[in-house]
Amino acid sequence: MIEKLFRLDGKVALVTGASSGIGKGMARALAAAGAAVVHVARSEDALLQAVAAVRETGGRADHVAYDVGRIDELDGLARKAEACFGPVDILINAAGVNPRRPWQEITEKIWNDTMALNLGAPFFLAKQVVPGMLASGWGKIVNIASLQSVRAFKNGLTYGASKGGVMQLTRAMAESWSADRSGITCNAIAPGFFKTGLTAPLYEDENVIRALARQTITGRTGVVEDIDGLTIFLASPASDYITGQTIFIDGGWTAK
Repeated sequence: MIEKLFRLDGKVALVTGASSGIGKGMARALAAAGAAVVHVARSEDALLQAVAAVRETGGRADHVAYDVGRIDELDGLARKAEACFGPVDILINAAGVNPRRPWQEITEKIWNDTMALNLGAPFFLAKQVVPGMLASGWGKIVNIASLQSVRAFKNGLTYGASKGGVMQLTRAMAESWSADRSGITCNAIAPGFFKTGLTAPLYEDENVIRALARQTITGRTGVVEDIDGLTIFLASPASDYITGQTIFIDGGWTAK
C-alpha cells in the first residue's frame, strides 16, 4: 500500500527543460517511478541523449523539441506531447533562464524573455493540459521556484521578479484548479544551489562554492539527485492533499 502511493505506473509526464540540469534529473526520476515521460527542450541532440539514458534503464521516454518561451504557441506543444503517450497527467515546469545582469543592462527584451519563459510558460502550458486532467479527475503540476522567490541576490532583479511570481502563481493555480475535488494539485519546488547550466558560472570559483555551502545547515551545495524524492512525492498520489505550497530543498539555507 505505501509503495503504491509513490508509483506512477500508467501516468504520463511532460517535463520542460528536460535536456539538462534539474529538469533532466526530474524526468529521469519520474520515469524510474513508472511514468512515461515526454522530454521538452530546444536542443534536439540533448533531448535525444536524455531520452536514450532513460530508455537504457527500462523507462518509457520520448521527446518534443520546442521553445517553451513561445507562449503564444504552447497549444501546439501540448498536442505534440499528447501524441507521444496520451493525455498529460503530470506537468513539470522546469525550463528557465537567469540573465544575471546589473539593472543598468536589463533591456525590455531581456525582461520580457525572462518573464515569458520563467513565469508565462508555466501558466499557459498548464492551461493547455488542465482540461484533460479535469476530465480524468487527477493531475499534478509542479513549478520550479527559487531561493530568489524570497531572497534578493546580486544581479538577480529580473530572475528574482520572475521567481517571486512563480511562488504566487503556484498558489493562484492551486486556487483555480484544486477546488471541488478536482483531483489536481499544484505545488512548487524551490531549489537552493545546485550545479546546473544556470549556475555553472558560480561553480568556476571554488571560494564562492565554499561560501555558499557555509550558508546551508548541511554544509554542502546540492546535487541533482537530491531532488528525486521530492519530485516523485509531488507527482504521486502520496501528495494528494498538498496544494499551493512551495517546498524549499536547499540544505537548510532558508532555515539558517
